Amino acid sequence: MFVIIGFSAGAQKQKVNFLTTFDDKLIHFGFTIGLNALDFNVVNYNPIGENPEFVPDKINRIGPDNIIRSDVATIIPGFTVGIISSLRLNKDFNLRFLPGLSFGERQLTFNVPVYDINNYEATQYYSVKSTFLDFPLLIKYKARRINNDRPYVIFGGAYRQDISRTAKEDLIKLKSGGFYAEFGGGWDHYFPFFRFSVEAKFSYGLNNQLGDLPAPVQRQYYAQSIKDLRSKIFTFSFHFE
Repeated sequence: MFVIIGFSAGAQKQKVNFLTTFDDKLIHFGFTIGLNALDFNVVNYNPIGENPEFVPDKINRIGPDNIIRSDVATIIPGFTVGIISSLRLNKDFNLRFLPGLSFGERQLTFNVPVYDINNYEATQYYSVKSTFLDFPLLIKYKARRINNDRPYVIFGGAYRQDISRTAKEDLIKLKSGGFYAEFGGGWDHYFPFFRFSVEAKFSYGLNNQLGDLPAPVQRQYYAQSIKDLRSKIFTFSFHFE
């Protein structure tokens, strides 16, 4: 009697595996949506006179001994959307191409008031808004499947093109394109008709993104105080395949 009850309870707990041949497909497609957080890794000249191209601003009394520092103090959520193309290399590895579009913002704060001709009054930060065309190419390594779940890690690289309009008078100008190293991990879950994945990914810019100095109508010492400016991007994504 007890044996029968125990067997019945065990049978009820047994899970049905869905999409058992999904990972055997050579190629499959899907789409992704997610949230992103853009950041900068900022290296400043300390003092600003360490910049060999620095020109003293006598009108605003900024000389080579002045220390002007900048950083990103506030993380502002952004949005990402893209298409998934996945190629099966073997039972453990996939090559994935996920072209997409990302929107985000970074606020560069300074230790001195920020005077921007586009604002009516001084502020403590300068807003840098970006719209990226994303071209990530990643390797996905999948662990052993456990019923309808499968953890994985990803690594690879990406190229991003910022298609935001950059005016000559922008206080901090950025280069339009750059390469990134990327890594992260996620969790696949198999439903009856599709696979759903939750993924966290970190991207680190390999290029100095600081562009040319702004037009002379702006105060140039803000940009001249920055030695190196590299993008950092954290993305939390939901994949549907």
